[in-house]
Amino acid sequence: MISVPQFPLGSDALDAAITPRLAIVEERLRDAVAQSDTLAQESSRHLVDAGGKRLRPMLTLLTAQLGDGARPEVVEAAVVAELTHLATLYHDDVMDSAPTRRGAPSAHEVWGNSVAILTGDLLFARASRVVAGLGPEAVRIQAQTFERLCLGQLHETVGPAEGDDHIEHYLQVLADKTGSLIATSARFGAMFAGCHPRDVRMVTEYGELAGVAFQLADDVIDVRSDAATTGKTPGTDLREGVPTMPVLLLRKRIADGVGTDADVSLLTDIDGDLSDDAVLADVVARLSAHEVVDETSRLAQDWALRAKDAVDGLPEGQVRDALMTFADALVARAA
Repeated sequence: MISVPQFPLGSDALDAAITPRLAIVEERLRDAVAQSDTLAQESSRHLVDAGGKRLRPMLTLLTAQLGDGARPEVVEAAVVAELTHLATLYHDDVMDSAPTRRGAPSAHEVWGNSVAILTGDLLFARASRVVAGLGPEAVRIQAQTFERLCLGQLHETVGPAEGDDHIEHYLQVLADKTGSLIATSARFGAMFAGCHPRDVRMVTEYGELAGVAFQLADDVIDVRSDAATTGKTPGTDLREGVPTMPVLLLRKRIADGVGTDADVSLLTDIDGDLSDDAVLADVVARLSAHEVVDETSRLAQDWALRAKDAVDGLPEGQVRDALMTFADALVARAA
């Protein structure tokens, strides 16, 4: 029995239309990652078996309800979106040295960095095989999305250039690393369901804005939730020196001359050695209590509101209402 995640669609009719198809996506994912090589089979299934929110395929299936959501291409497009996402997780966990993912040991913790990276590459290849069956336009969109995913990771790794606004740089990283694929997920659903190009454009914009809101909410969750709840180790980004919005806002306060002595002390510790678990836990606790985390939560809500505004022109009905509810749910996790 495949367990299908539940989402706040707010409509029994939408649940009845989407839930069975999400179960099909889940089966197709397992088919798509199947490998004849034993090691590749184990490593490829690692994150699929660990579960997850399946946010991207759910969004593909939801926006498809604006048109003919029963078309078989919609399910294939949803599989492409999730396969691409899973591939990025293997790479991200190596770069961030994340010890866990979805409550299970990260792939690089089990098999090492090289196997984890190659497994991510294998999943990208499988996503490319599936998307090839959807036609050249889908292949082009997938390639553009993959490019943005790589650029987002590159710019996060290198950091802003001299003179760049660090917060604007970070928001662009989020738009590329997270928003681009969520936008493509929403776009694929409407596109393959035969929707009007105007509606396709609206849900694409919605997806990108909602993706930024989602990641800002994750920045809050990183310091205000525990591993048992989220499946992620609190403070992982802090330990690895990965910039997050609360830290950037703290830096800005100090740079603008409005930071307190406690702010300076906290930032000094954030920039220090966080390899000791007790030291990391102390820094996480202090940052968690700081107003910059509340400010980040408000920013997430602002981006969710922008996402909702982007689809205000869609036809009135259950799908538009569900997109509104879904945007709120993305940031409610960090409330």
